Amino acid sequence: MNIEAVRDYCLTKKGCEESFPFDDKTLVFKVMGKMFAVLCLDNPDLVIVKCDPERAIELRERYSAVEPAFHFNKKYWNQIYFNADACDRLIYESIDHSLDEVVRKFTKKMKDEYAAM
Repeated sequence: MNIEAVRDYCLTKKGCEESFPFDDKTLVFKVMGKMFAVLCLDNPDLVIVKCDPERAIELRERYSAVEPAFHFNKKYWNQIYFNADACDRLIYESIDHSLDEVVRKFTKKMKDEYAAM
């Protein structure tokens, strides 16, 4: 797994937009204005994703590659290191799960708009 593959995968998601809202090194992926994934260009060996709190704990206990995300709410955000004990499939599934978590919390109006995309 590498940063380019993760970027390409995120960009395949419906309604995904990428931007640098914080600085020129933190690439953020959003859907309808809500973050679901983050890549740090100065630390290109990890991805930050949103996660259900119970699942976040389970993944952290099971994989050394999964840690609470630095500078994010550690209850909901994990950072997953590439080339560790987290396989590519887990990284892709975590990105999908993150997007699902974000969409799940949309308002009804936002869900309708998202479905219509």
